[in-house]
Amino acid sequence: MHFNHHYRTVWVSDLHLGSLGCQAELLLDFLRNVECDTLYLVGDIIDGWRLRRSWYWPQAHNDVVQKILRKARKGTRVIFVPGNHDEFARDYDGMHFGGVEVQREVIHETADGRRMLVTHGDEFDAIVRYAKWLAVIGDNAYMFTLVLNQWLNRVRAKLGFPYWSLSAYLKYRVKNAVKFIADYEDAVAGMVARRGLDGIVCGHIHHPETRQIGDVLYCNDGDWVESCSALVEDADGNLEILRWRTFAHDHAADTEVLPTAAE
Repeated sequence: MHFNHHYRTVWVSDLHLGSLGCQAELLLDFLRNVECDTLYLVGDIIDGWRLRRSWYWPQAHNDVVQKILRKARKGTRVIFVPGNHDEFARDYDGMHFGGVEVQREVIHETADGRRMLVTHGDEFDAIVRYAKWLAVIGDNAYMFTLVLNQWLNRVRAKLGFPYWSLSAYLKYRVKNAVKFIADYEDAVAGMVARRGLDGIVCGHIHHPETRQIGDVLYCNDGDWVESCSALVEDADGNLEILRWRTFAHDHAADTEVLPTAAE
C-alpha cells in the first residue's frame, strides 16, 4: 500500500508493545502511510506489566519504536504521555529521549482554538487507582480473551470471514462494562469542565469515541489491540476517529467528523 495522508495532529494510545495482543503490523502500516506535525503517544505504549512477567519483543515491535524515533528525527513533534502500563516513564516528566518529549499531561490547542487536555486516563479509573491488584487480574483475563480472539480470527480468515473482535463483543454485551464506560466518560467530562477546558483526548479503556458531553468534547483515540484506531486533526481543527483496519482494507476511513468551533 503506497498512499500518504498528512494531518496537523495524530493521537494514538494503548499500543501495548511487548504483549501478544499488540497489532504491530497494522500499526507499522499506519505509521508508514500517515504523517503529521505533532504525534501524541497517549499512554500504554509499552506494556510494562506484561514484560515484567515474561519477555516478549518481536522484531515488529522494535520496528514500531524505530519508526516513531525516525519521525521525530525528521521533524515531527512527538510527545509521550505515559499511562498505567508504562508508568515507569512518569518519573521522567519534562525530559527528552531521542527527540521524544515526556509529559504527564498536555494542553493541546486545536487549529480552531479549542483547548484539549491530553492524558492517558487511568487517573479516572477507580480500579486502577485504588485496587491495582484487581486491575492486574482483569488485565490477565483480558489478555486471555485476546489470545483466544487471535485463534478465532485465524479460523474465520480461512473460512473467508472478516475480522471480528470477541473482546469488543463481550465488552458491549455485558451491562456492567457498558455502564463503566458511560460512568468513566462522564467523570472525565466533569473534571475537564471544572478545569475550564474545552475537551479531552485520552485512551485507557480501549473504546474509541468522540462525543459532546455538556460543554466538553470527549475524545478517546482507542487502541492498537482491538480497534486499531487513532484520533486525527486536520488543518482546520476538525477531529475524527480513524479506524485503520477499515481504512487499509478499502482506502476509505471509517470516521466520525466533528464540527469546528465556528460551526
